[in-house]
Amino acid sequence: MKVGNLILACASIVLLGVLYLLFYPVGIDAAAWTPPPAPKLEGVYAVNQALAGVARLGAEVIVGSEDVAVGPDGRLYAGAKDGTIYRLPVEGGTPERFASTGGRPLGLKFDQRGHLIVADCFRGLLDIAPDGTVSVLSTEAGGKPFRFTDDLDIAADGTIYFTDASWKFGQPEYRLDFLEHRPNGRLLAYEPATKTTRVVLDNLYFANGVAISPDQQFLVVAETARYRLLRYWLAGERRGQVEPLIENLPGFPDGVSTGQNGVFWVALFARRNPVLDRLLPQPFWRKMVVRLPRTFQPKPDHYGFVLGINDRGEVIRNLQDPAPTAFAPVTNVVEYGGRLYLGSLEDKGIGVFPLEPPK
Repeated sequence: MKVGNLILACASIVLLGVLYLLFYPVGIDAAAWTPPPAPKLEGVYAVNQALAGVARLGAEVIVGSEDVAVGPDGRLYAGAKDGTIYRLPVEGGTPERFASTGGRPLGLKFDQRGHLIVADCFRGLLDIAPDGTVSVLSTEAGGKPFRFTDDLDIAADGTIYFTDASWKFGQPEYRLDFLEHRPNGRLLAYEPATKTTRVVLDNLYFANGVAISPDQQFLVVAETARYRLLRYWLAGERRGQVEPLIENLPGFPDGVSTGQNGVFWVALFARRNPVLDRLLPQPFWRKMVVRLPRTFQPKPDHYGFVLGINDRGEVIRNLQDPAPTAFAPVTNVVEYGGRLYLGSLEDKGIGVFPLEPPK
């Protein structure tokens, strides 16, 4: 009798587990998408150890600096996980506290006045004056509050182009946006003269890095969940049009910045995840994955990866570090003074890489 009760209890537990995996409500409305086969890491994407020489600046203080900016004073500025903005010399040194956003700073860029503009994923688009005073510029557009203010760039006319990666999921829930795989992201523009924000592009799949071309003719925006970069024309005959710049990247494009000699530096957060790629055409299975403990969900690998792309969508630089000790994930890249300064959402310090001329 006792054995029978035990068997019945075990069967009940198994049944409850199955019912949970099949029917428990989840917070995603998963959509099917079949990604193209991931490109092999060969040819222009060949595995290398170029980033193995990355040094870390300020690692004893700064943790989780998603982005890096170079100020008018020639110093580096970096936003940490706790909301603090630090600054330090480009050659390294002890970081000093500049300001605090009270949130989680992601994208950073100085405007023409010398103010630091910050995309804070919790607080929105912020302005930090040279004395460290923080002001909120914008928190909503088109009737939708920002949930995940992510990255930005500033045009010559002062317009601030920035992304709301997802109007549905906040930064702590970013994996849910990838598992839902719906176009919840937006490219936005803030006009300082009128203090208004408009929607430039809607229905983007995790809108991320933004970079304006040196001639101000177009901008590049990363559509992370589609493994591609888009080009949006700001001027000329094609003004207002959008087109792919490069598609089917071997990883998740994160921050994008404009470098020297026509290069757009692209930080790849991680390599493509084959489990996620197999799940993307299957909404039902993705909902089951969300019900599993996070340990069993697809997660990014630890891999240093930076690409240089030209305005024709060609890969002209390929920098990697597959080692467990790599500075990773790389989430933004800034070229300054013959070096690349790397930001990371999770790693310690600011990465610095001496940039040799392309061969």
